[in-house]
Amino acid sequence: MSERWTPDSWRSKPVLQVPEYPNAKALADVEAQLATFPPLVFAGEARNLKKALARVAAGEAFLLQGGDCAESFAEHGANNIRDFFRVLLQMAVVLTYAGAVPVVKVGRIAGQFAKPRSSPTEKAGGVELPSYRGDIVNDIAFTAEARTPDPQRQLMAYRQSAATLNLLRAFATGGFANLASVHQWMLGFIKDSPQSRRYKELADRISEALNFMRACGLDLESHPELRATDFYTSHEALLLGYEQAFTRVDSTTGDWYATSGHMLWIGDRTRQIDHGHVEYFRGIKNPIGLKCGPSLRADDLLRLIEVLNPDNEPGRLTLIGRFGADKIGEHLPVLVRAVQREGRVVVWSCDPMHGNTITSTSGYKTRPFDRILSEVKSFFAIHAAEGTHAGGVHLEMTGQDVTECIGGARAITDEGLNDRYHTVCDPRLNAEQSIDMAFLIAELLKQDRAAQAKPMPAVAGL
Repeated sequence: MSERWTPDSWRSKPVLQVPEYPNAKALADVEAQLATFPPLVFAGEARNLKKALARVAAGEAFLLQGGDCAESFAEHGANNIRDFFRVLLQMAVVLTYAGAVPVVKVGRIAGQFAKPRSSPTEKAGGVELPSYRGDIVNDIAFTAEARTPDPQRQLMAYRQSAATLNLLRAFATGGFANLASVHQWMLGFIKDSPQSRRYKELADRISEALNFMRACGLDLESHPELRATDFYTSHEALLLGYEQAFTRVDSTTGDWYATSGHMLWIGDRTRQIDHGHVEYFRGIKNPIGLKCGPSLRADDLLRLIEVLNPDNEPGRLTLIGRFGADKIGEHLPVLVRAVQREGRVVVWSCDPMHGNTITSTSGYKTRPFDRILSEVKSFFAIHAAEGTHAGGVHLEMTGQDVTECIGGARAITDEGLNDRYHTVCDPRLNAEQSIDMAFLIAELLKQDRAAQAKPMPAVAGL
């Protein structure tokens, strides 16, 4: 990896999960057009996120990363964006209140369009067609025309990302995220849920605290941290041609930044050290993530860390474990010990979704809530045992009232999956399950904080 890096040096390496576009010139023309478009995010914002993640790495904050498994052109709308943002705000306030630490909010949004697939093709009714790879590549409809990769869809993805970001920035800074509105974030369809009472009690305590501060003479309007919030975007950077088009030089530092999102990550299927995705990521200065599955060995992880974060910069690299509830105990401790032994500074995050996917008896792809929670509990327990920080969670979730994951407070059953199964790819936690998960993680954070505050036992003779 000593050779000079350029935004297109990845093109000289093998690249997996690449769609087969029928017209190479049409693809090149679209990428050239994208390169003239304004950036979606700015280098200074990415640096701010890196600073926040450095606090997570030090155990001074917690990372909440979540959103759609794959964004959809068809479901793009202000209400869906607003409802997702409301749920993430609710989750963050639950975690902040219980964990007594700042929560870094990162959405899988405004760019999460491309999906890796286990097979390049799929069959139905004796017909074999290219797999659906996300709306940025092709359409989910099972026809030859719909499944043919179309580079024009990248232009559509950019425009949707820009519109989504515009609305998110307005929500984050325009008053919607004001802590005084904490009661108003509750979505209508979960007001009668088992979690609504708990959330209302918490919101009441926050409102009482704000009223107390006002009574003491504090002008809360002069504190922007109470009226607005920092919110960042992220996605899996699968289409490297698209990412290259938005790789720009920061005028203040001279460094290269990916301006398609604040944080990008490498998937578990594309983390080969001598391949194109690692080559691309090593040159951008954004905070980046690396998905770590059961097949990742400790020595391979250390080599990847050396390439992706050679300066051991805090906040640069987030390791996102996706093992499964039955495998995390075997694999995560080995990786944690290796990273600790080498003195590497990373954020440890838990993706409890991807390793716990099953096919239900009714034929739906789903994820049992109890297995998701089990992996999160194991994640916290392992880090407590190793003396490291359980830094965050990475969830596939939505603000919609879907029925895609079984279990949760309302105990969605196998038979109930077909009520509102809307995902175009992987099953997501619905709004109620997401808040349920936040309360459960909050308890783990509280236990973690109590354990750290516990005084060391006295030692005889000292």
